[in-house]
Formats: sequence, C-alpha cells, structure tokens
Amino acid sequence: MTRERWWTPWREVEGVIVLHVDLAPDEAREARAVSLLDEAETARWRRILSARARREFALCRAALRVILSERLGCAGRQLSFDYLEHGKPAARVAGQPVDAGFNVSHSGRHGLIAIAGYDCLGVDVEERVSQRDLEGIGSLVYGPMERRLLGNAAGRERVRLFYRLWSMKEALIKALGAGFSLNPTGFQIPAPMLRGDRSGAFRFPHLPSQTWRLLDLGEPRFAAALAYRLPPSSAPVRRIGGLPESGEVRKLLKPDL
Repeated sequence: MTRERWWTPWREVEGVIVLHVDLAPDEAREARAVSLLDEAETARWRRILSARARREFALCRAALRVILSERLGCAGRQLSFDYLEHGKPAARVAGQPVDAGFNVSHSGRHGLIAIAGYDCLGVDVEERVSQRDLEGIGSLVYGPMERRLLGNAAGRERVRLFYRLWSMKEALIKALGAGFSLNPTGFQIPAPMLRGDRSGAFRFPHLPSQTWRLLDLGEPRFAAALAYRLPPSSAPVRRIGGLPESGEVRKLLKPDL
C-alpha cells in the first residue's frame, strides 16, 4: 500500500497556508486515505453513492486529519469534527473544541485545504467546465454589476470570468459560515476586483462593521479564492495550536503518514 503524500504546499498568502490535494483516481491511495478516517467518517464515506465523490471526500478528509493532528499535537484518533449550524466543520481534540482555523474545497481532480490563525476562513476551488448553463446559473448567483460584466464577455473569457467570480463569492460565503441561508445575489465582489485586482477588502451589506480580506488565487488549472475576516485593528492575529510562522509552510508535512 502506498504511503506517499497526495497533498503538497501550494500557496502561503498573508499568513494563510493553502495546500493542494491531488484527487486523481488511485485505488491504493484512496484505500490508504480511508484507513485514516474515524468510524463516523468511514460510515459517511460508505453512504456516498458516487465513486468520484467518495474519493474526493476520503482524500481531502484524510489529508486534513494528518495536517491538523500534526499542528495540534494530537493523535489522529483523538481528532474529531463537529458541524456548525450551516454545515461548516469545527475540530475537537479528545472531545473538546479547539481553536483551529481551516477550510476545505474540492472540484474534479483538485482539492484545496486552507489553514490559518483566522477562525472565519473560506477557500474555494472550481474546475472550469464550459458546458454548464452559465447564463442560467449566473442569474441565480450574480448581482447586477457582475451580470453586466459577464454579459460583455464571450467564449473562453466568459468561462474564465464566470468561475473567477463564482470562486470568490463561494469563498466569502464559506468564510462567513452561512451556507445556503445567504442569497449570493445580495452582495457583489468589490469593484476593483471586478476590474482585475487580485485582492481587496470586502464588507457584507448586512455586516458593515466587519471587514473581510478576499484574494483571487486562480491559475491555469482552476479558479480559486480565499477569504477571511480581519481582526479589529487593535486585536493581534491569533496563531492556532503551533501553526507555523511565515516561511515555515513545509513543516506542515511529515516525512511519512
């Protein structure tokens, strides 16, 4: 059975570490991942009907388990996950809640895991699929400025723009932890980012006192984005459970599983 890692450091951005998870089909790798899951996760894995979805869940969750166990200094069997009101996972060690800022996303053959000292953190990855009903989906997701921008684009540029906007909006929703309770047409990406900026500050209309950081992390293989809530200017950024300082991203990975 293979013991190779299927996740690697991908980006380190403003104190947030993002790892890429290889979700390509590999029976030995998936079997290794399933062996790292706890009883509840294994039962969930068995209930998933789609072979692809089972693989994505096993590979991403097992990678997250190893990374968090290392950073929190606990054995894998001590780590478990709760789910908040809208489905966002939260970590526990030996049954006790811990401060651990993390988020996971996967699409096709790519997964991303974000780890940081921010408790309100969201990451999203989207493989670009041109066959989707971009106009129909866009009417349910995008606000007026975003729809106008998409309407002025065509061909590959329209597909690229659609997924760029989608990944940024999804990262913000995941960072907020509101799930499907938040209407995505009720907020829009900041205008400078609509014009091409790769990062910017954001405020939800219903939470004007909170400032969020939004980053476009897209690259040729996929669209991707990261979002997190900024602490008040007087509050220091927390570091969670031995999470690395800048430049220590490779210490996230053990030589072996």
